[in-house]
Amino acid sequence: MKKLVLSGFLASEEIYINQLEALLLPMRPLKATATTSQPVLTIQQVETIFYKIQDIFEIHKEFYDALLPNIQQWDEKVTVGHLFQKLNLKVKGPKDSKDCTTTVSMEALLYKPIDRVTRSTLVLHDLLKHTPKDHPDFPLLQDALRISQNFLSSINEDIDPRRTAVTTPKGEARQLVKDGFLVEVSESSRKVRHVFLFTDLLLCAKMKKTAVGRHQQYECKWYIPLADLTFQTLDDSDSCPSVQVLPEHEIEEMKIKISALKSDIQKEKKAPKGQSRVERLRKKMNEQESWLLLYSPTIPFRIHNKHGKSYLFLLSSDYERSEWRESIQKLQKKDLQACILSSVELQVLTSSCFKLRTVHNIPVTSNKDDEETPGLYGFLHVIVHSAQGFNESANLYCTLEVDSYGYFVSKAKTRVFRDTTEPHWNEEFEIELEGSQYLRILCYEKCYDKSMLNKDDNEIVDKIMGKGQVQLDPQTVQSKNWHMDVIEMNGIKVEFSMKFTSRDLSLKRTPSKKQSGVFGVKINVVTKRERSKVPYIVRQCIEEVEKRGIDEVGIYRISGVATDIQALKTAFDTNTKDILVMLSDMDINAIAGTLKLYFRELPEPLLTDRLYPAFMEGIALSDPAAKENCMMHLLRSLPDPNLMTFLTLLEHLKRVAEKEPVNKMSLHNLATVFGPTLLRPSETESTKGQHITSASDIWSHDVMAQVQVLLYYLQHPPISFAELKRNTLYFSTDV
Repeated sequence: MKKLVLSGFLASEEIYINQLEALLLPMRPLKATATTSQPVLTIQQVETIFYKIQDIFEIHKEFYDALLPNIQQWDEKVTVGHLFQKLNLKVKGPKDSKDCTTTVSMEALLYKPIDRVTRSTLVLHDLLKHTPKDHPDFPLLQDALRISQNFLSSINEDIDPRRTAVTTPKGEARQLVKDGFLVEVSESSRKVRHVFLFTDLLLCAKMKKTAVGRHQQYECKWYIPLADLTFQTLDDSDSCPSVQVLPEHEIEEMKIKISALKSDIQKEKKAPKGQSRVERLRKKMNEQESWLLLYSPTIPFRIHNKHGKSYLFLLSSDYERSEWRESIQKLQKKDLQACILSSVELQVLTSSCFKLRTVHNIPVTSNKDDEETPGLYGFLHVIVHSAQGFNESANLYCTLEVDSYGYFVSKAKTRVFRDTTEPHWNEEFEIELEGSQYLRILCYEKCYDKSMLNKDDNEIVDKIMGKGQVQLDPQTVQSKNWHMDVIEMNGIKVEFSMKFTSRDLSLKRTPSKKQSGVFGVKINVVTKRERSKVPYIVRQCIEEVEKRGIDEVGIYRISGVATDIQALKTAFDTNTKDILVMLSDMDINAIAGTLKLYFRELPEPLLTDRLYPAFMEGIALSDPAAKENCMMHLLRSLPDPNLMTFLTLLEHLKRVAEKEPVNKMSLHNLATVFGPTLLRPSETESTKGQHITSASDIWSHDVMAQVQVLLYYLQHPPISFAELKRNTLYFSTDV
């Protein structure tokens, strides 16, 4: 093996010596003209460009001539470490390219000397692997490796742009300002890129696959000098690649799978000999989280080179887009000059990215240590009180974002406070957390000018006035009291309060003590009292949503204002006479939230505790005919008020999904929102015996099946009450 390694290195050394000879050809005449009256280059320039090429050539020729006879007459006891020591001590010079027997550019040739040190370092690693420790060559090779590694690390320090060998066109040091992983749409497919913003240019790189144990390296995909960068959207179709957008249900399903994997990992950790399985599960989770990171972002961020192409990134939040845009615009305020990097400068800059980067890993939880906080699962209650610090009156509103699976999602939005410098929203929201660690608040000025239509997403572009984020500290948030806080953003202060309810508490169905109301009261009691087939609250909320909410983006997914929902809850519970007036004035998300709350607070689920195990088994049947028989029989087994209410809701949700191109709510999205609400059992025999280990387990526990049950009925041709009751089949519910 040792002979094989050395033979390979000797062959490449021969190519390298030929390449050095090729460099000496132009060097000699250039050197000769340097002393004449019309020099092509000065003597100093020649010596800088062809730095010690003659010396390097002689050292390598000497090394080659000494190594060749050792290979030709091979002897196990031969020592070669001293030759490598001599080679590495003497060689000092420029950097990096691959060996090549074909024609090589002058620039690539000038890079060869450093590449040889890299190559000889790898060869020394291999030689040590195949040299016994008691062999006299072992300490010599070790020493040669140490010299080689020290030399390489000193070169890396020399090209660190913070001390920099590479300067900007104005002679200032180029510094890294910001970097991060973004999803780029390239040739109509999504690619994860590491983007670096320097003081004078934006560089988009991808991680190169390297051999195990080697340093990771970046490959530059493109760069734009900041002097040439604009954010304008071009009208020609070439600049707008079509974006592959996945149906949201696939994203939701992946989240559920990841959540289930997380709980499996926790269980395996406690199991004896579970470590090897933990590694396998972690690998699988990493793949799934990376997939999620690639396909979940949808907010377009276009950058355009005045003299060339446009590029499209997809981000998961407006906050992130605004951060990148602001950082670039701040640098563009300086007097920038356009810069063109030579391939050598670009190579040096790209290789320095590895050392300079501030974001090291793709943001997925499987990259984090177990000791790191896993985030919160449950419901965060947030009241957005007021804001101050605006210079002039504007139409103002706030949005709330929380992180989920490595990226941020928008969860709630306040109403627009018109023409004011001191908005007082005082609106409360209930936000579902899925392993969240941060809350972000963004403050916008509403733009009603139709001429400001954004070509990216056909929405009027509202101006971000300020943005900020707070860490969700479990200790602070989990106290039962409200915790008040202020976020400062660009001179604007937004005052808000929050408190947290863990999921196991918030998911409990608690029957109402008063039987006179409708919330927390059995559905048959309400319909009997009202002499109706479907509770009045369900009919009225559905009617209002169909009247003016069916085109609302994210209807049933975006949180309504909690205080509005509470006001409607009280009105329905006390049977207030002016409830119809309240409904017509109320924000549509609050009405949608009231309907969800009604089903969530039923003392037992709409599809009943008794039938829950049968629904879970029925949906798992693989034979379509058996599944159809079972699922229809289960509906027939429901009490009449439950069945009528369920069928009414089913037809309504189908009508909502028909408007999916506008409201972005597919059948699967709606099944995800309503499935657990309609099926999740109350604290009964069906759940008492089940041991649930953590809050994330509660979420993943049976949720997928609950969603699938509702989806089955939503995708089914229309089901009529009369038809169901007529076609009674002899089929037991004990599946």
